[in-house]
Formats: sequence, structure tokens, C-alpha cells
Amino acid sequence: MRVPAKTLIAAFGLAGAMGLSAASAAPNWSGVPAKDVALFYPGQSSWEWVLTETNHSGADKFRAGKDCAACHIGDEKTMGALLVSGKMNEKAPIPGKPGSLNAKVQFAHDAQNIYVHLEFAEGNQPNAKMDGAHATKVTMMIEDGSVVEANRAGCWGMCHEDSAAMPSAGGSSRTMYLPKTRAHLTAQGGGDALKSADELNKLKASGYSVEYWQAHLNPGAPAVAVNGNIFDKRDETKPTAVTAEATYSGGTWSVTFSRKLNAGPGFVTLAPGKRYTVAFAIHSGHTAKRFHYVSFERSLVLDQGSADFVAEKK
Repeated sequence: MRVPAKTLIAAFGLAGAMGLSAASAAPNWSGVPAKDVALFYPGQSSWEWVLTETNHSGADKFRAGKDCAACHIGDEKTMGALLVSGKMNEKAPIPGKPGSLNAKVQFAHDAQNIYVHLEFAEGNQPNAKMDGAHATKVTMMIEDGSVVEANRAGCWGMCHEDSAAMPSAGGSSRTMYLPKTRAHLTAQGGGDALKSADELNKLKASGYSVEYWQAHLNPGAPAVAVNGNIFDKRDETKPTAVTAEATYSGGTWSVTFSRKLNAGPGFVTLAPGKRYTVAFAIHSGHTAKRFHYVSFERSLVLDQGSADFVAEKK
């Protein structure tokens, strides 16, 4: 069913035909291969926790070069149930919250845009009353291999022991950040002491940044797209380069993101022949900050190659 242009523009939060043309060209998803991605509740499991052998039994394997996905894909449901219960790495469990959910994920592209489609049922979500504006938020991170931490551990490369609502936050509202931006990184995180301006500029020039796309969702209302980058903190890009549209029916969300393959400086350029890392997060039941579901890292290529997802040209 074709959605009226006025509705599309409102949903994307964009001016003019930029968002409209991207969404109108979205493929017929019934002809695009789909894969299931399990997302689970991670509790207060941080990058530092992953690296600490006394806390994480797989820390030695990770330090030796084995990535998170290599060990744990297939364990998400079990891990989520344990963590959401409050028995491990969670001091403030949400009563009745499911420990995991599954999303069907599809990628495709045309000559100018890439499209990402997620379909998922939230299950019986209690209202956490943390985010009064949005019932659900869907996020995708993407990087091009320049951020080894995200390449090996997805979202964990940006989640730290001293980020907001984490054990060492101390009441701070500190957002996600990348480890190499900090002057010193300890088991409690990196704090607010950054490397020198010269060192930070060199990191940026090398592409050391993670891009994120997010859709803010409420049943019966247009989706609102935001995007940005994570470097020394999370920064939102305005105006957004990403569009989002969504429908909600029978307890199931259907969400489509789109963006130019080459959105300019500061964005990951998407092209055939290169391998990218993607990961997903879903805030459900009016949750905020770390109270979300996350996936392990997945690989993405355009047109052909060995990866978890191959975005074919349509």
C-alpha cells in the first residue's frame, strides 16, 4: 500500500523530497532474503567487564582474538533470561520484562541508497516509565572496520562501566564513547579525561568513529528518525541523513531505515567490495539508556562476498 507523501515527510522528520525519494524507492521486502537476529537484555555488562577475567569467563578468549559473536550467537535467550532476572549484572531489574526478542532483518540497496528493514514482536512489555516520549526505539550501529572494538564486540565497544546508569557512573549522564578517546582506561572506565586534541584529530582522521541510526516509535504515530556518531561521546547529526518509516500491527513492528550510500563527510561510505560491521538495539516498554535489548555484531557486504548479510542491488 502506498503511503501518502504528506505522511511520509512527517514520519521522516525531513524537509523536501530527500526523505520521500529514499522511502518511495524501498524494495519489495518479500523478495529480499531475511535473517533472524536475536537481541537480549545485557544488564550492566560493559566493555571493561568483557575484558576482566574474574568477571567474564570468556575474557581470556576475547583477549586472545575471539570475537563476541563467535562464542555467543545462539546463547542470547539463555543469557537474556539470566540478566533480566537480576541474578547477574543487574541491580535494578524490571519486573516481568522478557529477557530477549527476535528481529527479522533485511538489507538491500539501489544506485543511491541503502535500505534496512527490521520486523519484530515486542512481547508483553511492562511500562518502565523511563521514557515518556517514546514507547519503542530501534537503533542500528554501523562501522567500516576502522573501530576494532566495535568490529569485534558490536555495541560493547562503546558501553563502559562509567556510562550513565552503569556501576561506576556515580550519577553521571555520560553517554557512550570509544575507548581510544580516553587518556586512561581502567576497570571502572575512562572517565572524562580525553587524549590531547592532536591525538583526537588523528583518530578522527583515521575513521575511528561509529555511526548510529535510530527510529523513535509510538503506535499510531509517524516514526521519527535520528542519526549521529559516537566518538568521545554520542553526538546527534542535524539535520538527519537517515529516514525511517514504521507500521505497528498485532503487536509487531515493521521498521525501514534508508540513507544515501555516500552521505558525505562524517558518515560511513557504503560501497561494494568492503566489509562493514552492524549491530542492533531495541528499547521497548518506555525504557531508556542501558535498559534495552542488544545484538551481537554482524557483518555486512554489498552485492557479493562472505558476510552475515549481503545487501543486493534492487
